[in-house]
Amino acid sequence: MDPLTLALDVAREAGNELLERLNRPREIAEKSRRADLVTDADRASERIIVARLRAEYPAATILAEESGSHAGTSDERWIVDPLDGTTNFAHAYPLFCVSIAYERGGELIAGVVAAPAMGETFAAERGAGATRNGQRTNVSRIESVSEAMTCTGFHPADFRRNARCFEAASYRAQAVRRDGTAALDLAYVACGRYDAFWEFDLSPWDVAAGSLLVREAGGTVTRVDGTPAALDARSILASNGRIHAEFRDALGAPVPPS
Repeated sequence: MDPLTLALDVAREAGNELLERLNRPREIAEKSRRADLVTDADRASERIIVARLRAEYPAATILAEESGSHAGTSDERWIVDPLDGTTNFAHAYPLFCVSIAYERGGELIAGVVAAPAMGETFAAERGAGATRNGQRTNVSRIESVSEAMTCTGFHPADFRRNARCFEAASYRAQAVRRDGTAALDLAYVACGRYDAFWEFDLSPWDVAAGSLLVREAGGTVTRVDGTPAALDARSILASNGRIHAEFRDALGAPVPPS
């Protein structure tokens, strides 16, 4: 099965598992620090995904959020977030998703972000564009930060790291939102709902599929400081491209006193 078809199929299967568990009693635990949650649903979703990917691509490496790296022997790698937006899920807030990306030779080839509670699946293939529920999608055409709906994310313990940027964006953009799911935020940039998204302290599984979606939808992805993006860069700035430089500069600019 080709990577995109497999990613779509597996993401839907895992998404259905999440929906089945959404309104059940949950097993919720904190990981390494306060408010960094993991649930039985994260683990169940990941078991489904890893098993399917390993069966279809036995030589590929699989990097998954909960179980880490499953070594392979080829230059292929799957990058998996079985439940992005775990805190949302734990509170039955419907903004959560499954994110699966396929990389070959260090290049992202395919990516899927499936938001089962919203009934939406976003997909992209290198050089072939991006889709939402099978229909071609593109970034917005907003030309100015002052007109832009923007989004960010941060762990509660890391708010201060983002506070200055949050203040700067709030001062200059039309709106700033925080949804708690980086992969879905990137998908929303790709379909034009958000004009820009930034965040610090992310991992490859948070951004792999979403970054490809944005690029294939015509947008731009860098680090927050504007330097070239990388999956292990720990920061991301994604936009429709038209406002990228202005927004990058805005995030680093001081806010005039009130």
